[in-house]
Amino acid sequence: MVVPGGAAMTRLSAWWFAPAPAERLAALRIAIGAYALLYTLSRWHALTTTSIGSFAAVGVVRTRVPSSLELAIVLATVVLLALFTLGWQYWLTAPLAAAALLWTLTYRNAWGQVFHVENLLVLHVVALAAAPAADVWAVSRQREPNGSYGWAIKLLVALAVATYVLAGAAKLRLSGGGWLDGHQLRNQIAVDNARKLLLGESPARLALPLLEHPAWFTAVSISTLCVELGAPLSLLGGRVGRIWALAAWLFHVGVFALMHITFPYPLFGVAFLPGLQPERWLRRIVGMRPRRRPV
Repeated sequence: MVVPGGAAMTRLSAWWFAPAPAERLAALRIAIGAYALLYTLSRWHALTTTSIGSFAAVGVVRTRVPSSLELAIVLATVVLLALFTLGWQYWLTAPLAAAALLWTLTYRNAWGQVFHVENLLVLHVVALAAAPAADVWAVSRQREPNGSYGWAIKLLVALAVATYVLAGAAKLRLSGGGWLDGHQLRNQIAVDNARKLLLGESPARLALPLLEHPAWFTAVSISTLCVELGAPLSLLGGRVGRIWALAAWLFHVGVFALMHITFPYPLFGVAFLPGLQPERWLRRIVGMRPRRRPV
């Protein structure tokens, strides 16, 4: 019996589960875990002073907690993320770190503006927690690498792809083809910088002279959609994936230059590491070599 599409599914499965180095997934655990740890520490004050303002349930957070418990959870999140990064007892600490990070960042958002710039970071940590990302380069006893790491790396790339495609689709859904002429983007940048001036903040210096040239924003609007809707190209890997990652990074540089809006996870390049080969850089930086010991 021939199953319709069976050959295609076989090829898709072979591509999705293609072997990949254990060191690559371990390098992603270290890089993303370290970023999540530093990000949480950098927001320590905001994460531990949420009692200022009004509470509104969002996401996994349904109720407020005492400030002492809030502080304890944030502290636990920091400790768990450190253990996640080190790969210590990963089977236990990784899921706990992912759950703690999800709750901590969500709880902060329940007290004010929802920071969607944190979504991809949390998704990547959750995905890594479900993957064998501590088979090498971990402080705990490690397993003999078996090559079955490609699916986890592709999952990390696919999660990033989804966020960009959704952003591009939202633009088309809300504005249709009108987004392409650049007027909406120009108005958005103008309003954002005007608000900064009214609130006593410094506007983006690059934005003010460019606002006088509306035609320039047509090219920027088209380029933005090309980057967002072209994100699936990163799944191809290789040179195509690297070119897309560079284009996406330049997009975030442009957002910061024109509106002083920071998307730190992609702006620091960490969000694009799953589509690259971070294990090579990690070896060069610390001279790391995999320490393999069978269970």
